[in-house]
Amino acid sequence: MLRGLSEEKVFKDPVHHSVFIQDPTIWKLIDTPEFQRLRRIRQLGTSYMTFHGAEHSRFSHSLGVYEITRKIISQFERNGYPDWPQEERLVSLCAALLHDVGHGPFSHSLEQVFGTHHEKWTCEILLGDTGINRVLREADPSLPERVSSVICKTYGQPIVVSLVSSQMDADRMDYLLRDSYFTGVHYGTFDLDRILRVLRPYKGKIVVKETGMHAVEAYLMSRYQMYWQVYFHPVTRSSEIVLRSIFKRARILYRSDYRFEFLLPPLRRLFDGELTVGDYLELDEAMVQTSFGRWTGEKDPILSDLCKRFLNRQLYKYIPMEHRDETTLSEFRRQWREIGLDPDYYLEVDTPTDLPYDVYDTDSDQGGPEKPPILLLDDKERLTEISEKSEIIRSIAKVQRGKYHIYYPEELVQEHADRLSPDIRKLLYL
Repeated sequence: MLRGLSEEKVFKDPVHHSVFIQDPTIWKLIDTPEFQRLRRIRQLGTSYMTFHGAEHSRFSHSLGVYEITRKIISQFERNGYPDWPQEERLVSLCAALLHDVGHGPFSHSLEQVFGTHHEKWTCEILLGDTGINRVLREADPSLPERVSSVICKTYGQPIVVSLVSSQMDADRMDYLLRDSYFTGVHYGTFDLDRILRVLRPYKGKIVVKETGMHAVEAYLMSRYQMYWQVYFHPVTRSSEIVLRSIFKRARILYRSDYRFEFLLPPLRRLFDGELTVGDYLELDEAMVQTSFGRWTGEKDPILSDLCKRFLNRQLYKYIPMEHRDETTLSEFRRQWREIGLDPDYYLEVDTPTDLPYDVYDTDSDQGGPEKPPILLLDDKERLTEISEKSEIIRSIAKVQRGKYHIYYPEELVQEHADRLSPDIRKLLYL
């Protein structure tokens, strides 16, 4: 086992006040180019267009996840719980720190258009010819594969996976508090210290002491509120729609042999579907937004317009719909074409089923180890799934809500409002 650092390192943090680094491997991982790149990837994608303070990065979030994991493990070790495998400390801390290293620029929008997935890239970075891989191998030749299997949720110790990926993991606890802080809302606040005190390792699982049930209720309610008030805010959805439309238009143009005035090599290989780990690591939000700035001058009017909209926050207006009516949507598309707007880029229906709502699932133990349910441990060492004892959690478990929204460029449609049918004008409040 590596000896600790000669002097403990401390990062000041607005959420946890201080992040303490005691392991030399963790300190070296933070200093790698691959981890430093996370400074250039926003944690909340395009949410800064809705909440102007949401400029925080994946770098600060990853440090926060590491710190919560460190506190949990320290509490386990301090109390001498026999069910915690102490030899798993380093792999747990590395997985917590590195769990998001594979995120790309505006990651979820990029993933939807190009079919990539950040966890796959995380594992390729861990196992490839990278600084992170070299640091891990220096500590233990088996460490890259072990950390990768934690990220992929195949590790032989499910309790380690649960620290980073479960229904009450360090990842979720940090992003709720951090996102709440930087968006300026209070929905995501909960008593983290209380939750950390009532967590227990028990028979290969992480469970909650029954007396801590109310703290967990507050945590799950904060998660519920943050998803509907922040993560699924309709203005944020509008900015994501414009962003995805830019990626979609650029890819279609590229595949039709359109000659870009400006196209950086990593984006070219992204469009070709031939990204290497090195190419992927070059992609950050500065590169993407630089490209958007240059593409405002492209000859293609749709790409140029979409990039101007995104950079200047000229987003799409949205109107609610009670349900998805394909007949009405077909009529929208037909009339859009008649007034010269391509509905593939200037008309979007955002549906509740499209939203990746991270709802608490009481039955997820049936679907494998990825998201086991939250279990309460009573004073007789009996385990009970939390919704069986909490009416609050029963009321929000598996709840699906939200409205359909139609998104469109208001000013372009208004220019041709007289050519739209009365029914469409009525729906658009024109």
